[in-house]
Amino acid sequence: MKEQFDNEMKLEFISKASNESFARITIAAFASQLDPTIEELADIKTAVSEAVTNCIIHGYDNRQGIVKILAKLQGNTIIIEISDNGKGIENIELAKEPLYTTKPNLERSGMGFTIMESFMDNVQIESIVGLGTKITMSKTIKKQEVEEEEFQCITKE
Repeated sequence: MKEQFDNEMKLEFISKASNESFARITIAAFASQLDPTIEELADIKTAVSEAVTNCIIHGYDNRQGIVKILAKLQGNTIIIEISDNGKGIENIELAKEPLYTTKPNLERSGMGFTIMESFMDNVQIESIVGLGTKITMSKTIKKQEVEEEEFQCITKE
């Protein structure tokens, strides 16, 4: 059975660095339907920037390809899938280590996955060497308000 979402969008673009800002602005506009705070919106934009940059710099490694984004709204949660058909990640656990980078000559900080994980509620990474990588991230908007409402419902019972 197919999951039901309140809204959904797809975006595809060429793996050019100039398209990173296009991706983050587009996702921010889509996420704005959930009425996020400025901080929540900044978190989403930063995580999207990191994921898209990883596709461009690491996934396609100086060759042209397509970056795909699928974003879905479900309740007050945004789910974002960012994927490429690039070279894939050999060791995901190593790639997630803070300060690990395969591009030290480009002055990369190696903090991409760490940043995504700190700004989003959930981050999943799927990758097959030679076929590409998909990063699925989600964030609940106004999470604290939702938790407070759930707590109040429990205490009233």
